[in-house]
Amino acid sequence: MAKLNEIIECAVVIIGVVCLTQGKAGQAKNSIHFLTLGDFGGMPYYPYATPIEMAVAKQMSKVADKNPIDFVLTLGDNFYFDGVKSVDDPRFTETYSRVFYQRSLAVDWYMVAGNHDYKGNISAQIAYTKVSKTWKYPDYYYKMAFTIPGSDMTLEIIMIDTIILCGNTDDEIDLAPSGPVSLTAAKQHWAWLAKQIEQSTADYVIVAGHYPVLSVGIHGPTKILLDNLQPLLHANNVTAYFSGHDHNLQHLQSSEKASVVDYFVSGAADTIDPFLKHKADVPKGALKYFWGKVISLGGFGRVEVYKENMTFTFMDSFGKTLYQHAMLPRHRRK
Repeated sequence: MAKLNEIIECAVVIIGVVCLTQGKAGQAKNSIHFLTLGDFGGMPYYPYATPIEMAVAKQMSKVADKNPIDFVLTLGDNFYFDGVKSVDDPRFTETYSRVFYQRSLAVDWYMVAGNHDYKGNISAQIAYTKVSKTWKYPDYYYKMAFTIPGSDMTLEIIMIDTIILCGNTDDEIDLAPSGPVSLTAAKQHWAWLAKQIEQSTADYVIVAGHYPVLSVGIHGPTKILLDNLQPLLHANNVTAYFSGHDHNLQHLQSSEKASVVDYFVSGAADTIDPFLKHKADVPKGALKYFWGKVISLGGFGRVEVYKENMTFTFMDSFGKTLYQHAMLPRHRRK
């Protein structure tokens, strides 16, 4: 099954790779362009993908057809409901490569784990990096650096494992994570994360994980991240934090000590949850946008990083622009 998936991915990579060398209409690229989605993990029984996941994949490919993307950034819960069992698990094909098969999506997909992934074999998802041409999951947590074309300005994305940091949770009984399974592993992860953020000189810095720091949805804010990550983000003027977990689209913003951090929740790629259960649990005025349209076919995020600004756009599966927000480079934010 792993070999079949490799053959499928090779085909679309060969066809689509030329698209990444040029921008729209053959113009030279002047930005980093990527898509972001969370909670896209299909279902554990036939047809192994929901109508929402398939519609999101189709619209993502249309966006990438018009303006080629550099990569896709995922935000956890890659496989519902219990992750995968091994590197040969057919779910890699059924829920991933047969859904996101379009040639315009034949780019690097950077992965991170969600709580449902941890019910299965996370090491198998990491090992699948060596099987797939597009699936990129080098370790439980890792950092990526990119240069904006035509400039010396940079973007860094720090991918974190919020289950190592906070512990797991059971969605069926709506429990918040109560603490890490291994205090040693969590301590090592926090030390690594602090070092990456504090030492970064990038013009834009994104931290991305599964659990949200701030959210008004069913799960709400994650206390451990509020207590430990949010101060780190503000102290170092981090541009934004991306997460999933709540199955909707949200933009929230917090201000502290003259530093503004933007929080984007993009978890609407498989099912939709319209409830604002924790609206009173975020600071007044923090919520800038919320979308959870149950009768829709989901949504995702589109990010364009220029020298002048980084723009985050929420889109639905019909191609409609739902919301857009621009952020300045870090040296211009203070």
